[in-house]
Amino acid sequence: MNQKKEYENLNKKIFRQYCKEVLENASKNAKIQKDKQIIKYLEKLLKIEKPKNILIYIPLKNEPNIVSFINKNRKKYNLFVPFMEGVSFKIVKYRLPLRQKKFQIKEPPNSFSKETKIDLAIVPVLGVDGDYRRIGFGKGMYDRFFSSLSYKPKIAFVQIKKCFTKKRICDLHDIKANYYITPEKFIKIKR
Repeated sequence: MNQKKEYENLNKKIFRQYCKEVLENASKNAKIQKDKQIIKYLEKLLKIEKPKNILIYIPLKNEPNIVSFINKNRKKYNLFVPFMEGVSFKIVKYRLPLRQKKFQIKEPPNSFSKETKIDLAIVPVLGVDGDYRRIGFGKGMYDRFFSSLSYKPKIAFVQIKKCFTKKRICDLHDIKANYYITPEKFIKIKR
């Protein structure tokens, strides 16, 4: 995205494709170290925010692998994960065994417990725009979920390789971060 002409014509669709390519080309050998650094930053985030209920994710291939973070913290905190329902998701308590569903997403069994208010959400991203809004895979599931909440939890975006544009290319309904975490940086966004 260094070419001026490309940047002038940059939109969400083009940037999403660019970020997918960046993540596909990220070195697999260095990924373990990058995952460790992200987990270190997530531990820092827990000390800052002191959450009780945390929305996490089960990592896909090009997302930060936070499984060791989950295993370490599953008894200290109430961990929840997305459970797909139609075009959005609800949250369910993280528990084993996990089952693979659509889009290669793994989920625990469905839970019919009452809705829990989450304090902190750790959300994987493909890219981030200049307003610190999320560029995901284009399904809008996270956007629909967060827009359905009557409260605003703290949101931390995590990314295995930085894919950021200063340009504001997202829509107002795209979720916005309070924190942006890559292996190189831990950024608290001032609002």
